[in-house]
Amino acid sequence: MSDTHTIQPDPSAIGGVPKAPFALLPDASRLFARRAERFDGLAPGSDLAAYLHFLAEISRAQSDIANDLPPAEPILAEVTERSRTGQMPPIDRSSVSGGQVRATLRALFEKADAIEKPEQAATALAALRQADDATLDTLIRDALSDAIPVETLAANLFVSAGLQVHMARWAGGADATRLVPVSVGVCPVCGGKPIASMVVGVMGAEGARYCVCSCCATQWNEVRVKCVTCGSTKGVGYRSVAEDDRDATVKAEVCDECGSYVKILYANKNPSLDPVADDVASLGLDLLMRDTEYRRAALNPYLLGY
Repeated sequence: MSDTHTIQPDPSAIGGVPKAPFALLPDASRLFARRAERFDGLAPGSDLAAYLHFLAEISRAQSDIANDLPPAEPILAEVTERSRTGQMPPIDRSSVSGGQVRATLRALFEKADAIEKPEQAATALAALRQADDATLDTLIRDALSDAIPVETLAANLFVSAGLQVHMARWAGGADATRLVPVSVGVCPVCGGKPIASMVVGVMGAEGARYCVCSCCATQWNEVRVKCVTCGSTKGVGYRSVAEDDRDATVKAEVCDECGSYVKILYANKNPSLDPVADDVASLGLDLLMRDTEYRRAALNPYLLGY
């Protein structure tokens, strides 16, 4: 494993755009279809091929329901302004409940029933399709609080997949121009944690680094060579599975101050990268990081239990 453990600036940061947009909102109508394509593209030759194909089918189910559901609940202008004043996200994760989110989850469960899946996943999904509202509300609260009991890990995959759709559609209606930073490693729309950060190559933000919310898929700008867990710029380094990591498109950004790491993806080198799919496909990097002093700080519901 390559060990570029230094606070020297990342060479590809030179010449980056200093005034990139603060937030890039998700487009649920396209997000999950592109993710499905990426999962399928990563599967051939991978030791995780069967799982990647399974997650591709889950992503296609997400795409289908995202385009079929009624319009998402709007984020009112007064809520946005109040949140902006208080430097809080306009979506309160603790209040995500009710008929709309449950309808989204049940639509995902129905679509996922036709997907070929392992026995444990099939059993969990069957139970979810029969679950009452109170049970679903408990599972939703657990998923949004990042507190998943071991006995519900299989069910959480489907619950989180449904929540990704609900939250991405909701966040997509935010006013990106009125969002403000909340805190390091906190989504400015829903308060979620980053699944990874990405160096992008999109017009107007070439070379900028964005954290990607693990829940609603909002992307928000963070400066380069900075820990997205604790905010430190000291003792930040990069690890990859390659001996020569100069061309690596997925690395672990490590921090000596808090002892954590979050993956950084270089979409400016490969635009097809997807933070969820490539995080799963690069599980080998996580396995190598287990032998180091750094702990994984990012959350991916598709990697719980690994």
